[in-house]
Amino acid sequence: MDGTILCIETSTDVCSAAVYKDGGVTLYRLSESGSNHSQLLPRYIDELTKECRDRGYTIDAVAVSGGPGSYTGLRIGVSTAKGLAYGLGVPLVAVPTLEILCERVLQTETIPAGALLCPMIDARRMEVYTALYDSTLNEISDVCAQVVTDDGWLPDKDIYYFGNGAEKCTNILNAANMHYIGGIQADARFIGRLAAKYMNEGKNADVAYFEPFYLKEFVAAPSHIKGL
Repeated sequence: MDGTILCIETSTDVCSAAVYKDGGVTLYRLSESGSNHSQLLPRYIDELTKECRDRGYTIDAVAVSGGPGSYTGLRIGVSTAKGLAYGLGVPLVAVPTLEILCERVLQTETIPAGALLCPMIDARRMEVYTALYDSTLNEISDVCAQVVTDDGWLPDKDIYYFGNGAEKCTNILNAANMHYIGGIQADARFIGRLAAKYMNEGKNADVAYFEPFYLKEFVAAPSHIKGL
């Protein structure tokens, strides 16, 4: 899809919005100040939509981080995205948050051929929302909420782990094939390309009925899953 996509990311402590147009990010706003998404996001949307009008852009779709992540953050982002998509009469696209983290790494880091990507979103204590992906974002393991241990991984594969749940795992995941990448956070600037791909594949979300992927069934009680 060529066009203009308004992208929203509020699944963690970072609040961001961006405009992706014809293959690149042209406008964006970002704050790492914490849990004030409900105040920041409406302002960002107002500013970006005004700038779009000033530049003669027509918004063709709204994309949002679909989870997993913070319950409150996801509610704010998804409800805002649904309202925008409905009001503008454009498609809604939900992009999995873990894929957004992977997309950032693929665009900004050098990952060896054959290595696996392991995004981690902080859940609580030593628990993270995670999965394994290859370099083309094929899922190697299902998304889950997992207590991180040093066993059960794939010893024959280099695994790069990152995200706001990864730093707390560095003392545990210290095998030679485990590689930590710091400073990687979910960010609306890395939603657009994935959203365009989803739209081209006909994977739009239902504006009326879409709900974020919370993984609530996993976090209601302590997890005992080991490895991936």
